[in-house]
Amino acid sequence: MTTSTLLRATLCAILGTASAQALALDPLSYANYDQVRTRALHMDLKADFEKKTLSGFAELSLDWLDKSARTLDLDTRELTISKIEAQDAMGRWTPAKYTLDKFDQEKGQALHVQLPAQAPKVRIHYHTAPTASALQWLTPAQTLSGKRPFMFSQSQSINARSWVPVQDTPSVRFTYTARIEAPEGLRVVMSADNDPKATGKGGWKFTMPQPIPSYLLAIGIGELEARTLGGRTGVYAEPLRMEAAAYELADTEKMVEAAESLYGPYRWGRYDMLVLPPSFPIGGMENPRLTFLTPTMIAGDRSLVDLIAHELAHSWSGNLVTNASWKHWWLNEGFTTYVTTRILEVLYGQEVALMNLQLEQEEAIDSLKDIPPSRQGLVTRAADTGSSTYTDEGLAYPKGAWFLRTLEERAGRAVFDSFLRGWFDSHAFQSVTTDQFVAYLRSNLLAKHPQVMSDAELDEWLYGPGIPASAKHAKSQRLVALDATTAAWMEGELPTAKLDTKGWTAAEWMKFLNDIDNKVDAKRLKELDVAFGLAKTGNNEVAFRFYRAAVHAGYRDIRPQLNAFLMSVGRQKFVVPLYTALRANAEDRAWAENVYKSARERYHPETQGSVDKQMAKQ
Repeated sequence: MTTSTLLRATLCAILGTASAQALALDPLSYANYDQVRTRALHMDLKADFEKKTLSGFAELSLDWLDKSARTLDLDTRELTISKIEAQDAMGRWTPAKYTLDKFDQEKGQALHVQLPAQAPKVRIHYHTAPTASALQWLTPAQTLSGKRPFMFSQSQSINARSWVPVQDTPSVRFTYTARIEAPEGLRVVMSADNDPKATGKGGWKFTMPQPIPSYLLAIGIGELEARTLGGRTGVYAEPLRMEAAAYELADTEKMVEAAESLYGPYRWGRYDMLVLPPSFPIGGMENPRLTFLTPTMIAGDRSLVDLIAHELAHSWSGNLVTNASWKHWWLNEGFTTYVTTRILEVLYGQEVALMNLQLEQEEAIDSLKDIPPSRQGLVTRAADTGSSTYTDEGLAYPKGAWFLRTLEERAGRAVFDSFLRGWFDSHAFQSVTTDQFVAYLRSNLLAKHPQVMSDAELDEWLYGPGIPASAKHAKSQRLVALDATTAAWMEGELPTAKLDTKGWTAAEWMKFLNDIDNKVDAKRLKELDVAFGLAKTGNNEVAFRFYRAAVHAGYRDIRPQLNAFLMSVGRQKFVVPLYTALRANAEDRAWAENVYKSARERYHPETQGSVDKQMAKQ
């Protein structure tokens, strides 16, 4: 760590409790963005599938804030730097001196570029490592056709630094352009303006005119087709998956219109989606102009399109208005989860939205038993000194949404919608903190409507454990009726053969399986499986909950299907809890470890890391 880096870290710790407008730098970044900021990025890279590397250069256009500064500090992880050049005021490129700090397991390495003068541009020549944490290189056997390889990125939260040397913090936004070379026959797509008619001759070229933070840098390379869905929406997918993907995503244009009717114009041009191979580690990633999606959301009946609504909602909450550091994660995900429910209500009606909301809240409450109380707030009062002090990421989604819904219900929808749209408009293309939101909330809602929430209750929502006792719980009449059915079935009053599920939605199946988990034996699970084919369902959300309940009940007849699921699906939401459940039982532990030995290479590095932690536990 250099002296300047040490000084900034010390200042960050001292001033961390002050307002974000003070010197409170992101502790997960080495960047000296208080002195110099990236205004624009250009990437010129070549993809080598044999070496599993990207190589070329990244050119950063800089705005110098501190007139005395002569060092550019960047974030890297496992990048091999061959040379760095700086451009002078006359446009001439000359070699620049640089040093790399010692490797840190969480943050990677700081790259310090020493400059004789404040260069308008710096060009870094480098190549990535085959083990780059953001990138997964798939063999042809891991794709649908089995003919061509595939590569995709997942930069969030701090993995962009493993494929581009940048100021890898959500506090810095920049525009970007790119030229990417890839093997013939493979299409390149990025979180930018993708041209479905492009051929890649002379390299695949991209422009992102809106400024974005580094975690929204994204790239995918593979055997891909393009399909138009609407005037500004489309989908990219492997050819053998295109028909299913296009059917599932048919309502996307309507979703964009629904979101605009609530929160104002969509400001990103096109909204396209890339359906990735099943090893993608999360449900979706809100990369602007090109959302990345897991194929596990393709159920064949559009029953899991709330995932699309969620990623689209990020076009306002997250992409447009971004958390300034990962301490304030709830400003991205809590807001987006709230907006998702509102979009679903416009498109599919109040009851559908209410069922999803009740399920979301019930699962949030159930999760509290596994989260230390100190991590159950939306944010901590502690100084922003590192990820060890942050609150639980998963709880931020439903608890943040619940908080906003509470404000909406008390202020009235018309008042709250105007307030929220004002927040998005006044902070568009900015990075913000919780303090900034609270100040805006007090000035623009609570000052005019003090009855909405007291200071004490506001503090309880933001910093307190659990869900405040004052919170109103969502109640769907269909799910209330389902509770009675579930109770009768569990008591044996309603035989499995007479369980009428023909009209059940995916949400009803998910709630039913949640409610019987750990409460029925293997015999009852087998009855359900024989009657409804749950081990073979095409709905992955339902399948996951059934497999989890089966593992807990010791119903091992599903092992062939569970093995196939774990071998083909890399979504952390599914595989981590399943491996955890399997390892909790001595009779399943060895089987689970053997499955993982075979499946591990198919998973994204992020998923590998999460499962490795579970496997290391005694």
